[in-house]
Amino acid sequence: MNDWLVLTKARITALVLVTAATGYVLGTPGRIDATGLLALLLGVGMASAGAAALNQFCEREADGRMRRTASRPVPAGRISPRDALAAGCLLSAAGVAWLAIAVNPLTGFLGLLTVVLYIAVYTPLKPRTPFNTLVGAIPGAIPPVLGWTAATGSVGLGGWALFSILFLWQLPHFLAIAWMFKDDYARGGFPMLPVVDPGGASTGRQAALYNLALIPVSLTPTLLGLAGGIYFFGALVLGVLFLACGVAMALDRGRGSARRLLLASVTYLPILLVLLVLDRAAA
Repeated sequence: MNDWLVLTKARITALVLVTAATGYVLGTPGRIDATGLLALLLGVGMASAGAAALNQFCEREADGRMRRTASRPVPAGRISPRDALAAGCLLSAAGVAWLAIAVNPLTGFLGLLTVVLYIAVYTPLKPRTPFNTLVGAIPGAIPPVLGWTAATGSVGLGGWALFSILFLWQLPHFLAIAWMFKDDYARGGFPMLPVVDPGGASTGRQAALYNLALIPVSLTPTLLGLAGGIYFFGALVLGVLFLACGVAMALDRGRGSARRLLLASVTYLPILLVLLVLDRAAA
């Protein structure tokens, strides 16, 4: 069971579900429809788990060369590539179909787009260009939009605001991980930015710049009337603290500063989402 949870990246899928639920809550003007929310989460969960399995099927050889991923069930031989492929296809197809039928066609289409971008675009780009991170951040930012479209039937400014926040948040998060494991990525054949920028000047600078851009973007929910003053000031404080960690990595470029930026990123997002939902509820 643990191997199947690893194959479907259960922790990442859980985060995807949280962001999708946030989009649904923000897009619902009144009382939350529990049945609609559960239908959304079921479809998003299956699609996310399936995409994760397909990603590990595609990267099984590279994963086997990397210390961080060599123990994953497919490269370690505990789950066969055929079974991983079958599970990935079944879960992805079922999730997308469920979203299209049980939620609405737009949400189903965006779910399909997410899987296609992740598997057919981002995954093949990873061994070819350091710009894969920018591409990978696109499907990673769509889940809250799925929640928004499930509630509203359209993308709208609110959906774009949520997409932008998640897109920018991922970049310093991924750059911190890539800097910490740059040698492992090099062994796996992935030219992440820290691999082609061994000194780390560009990596640190970009992380700090994305942190800086995230601050004004994170305030847009208040400007759009989706949240109030509590969220606004909370997001501002969180953004400044997150930026400080990005600047520290840009100046120091050590593993410790990258780890602190990573920890800041995984602290920032849950608190931001909680503030967003609570301030919406208060409004």
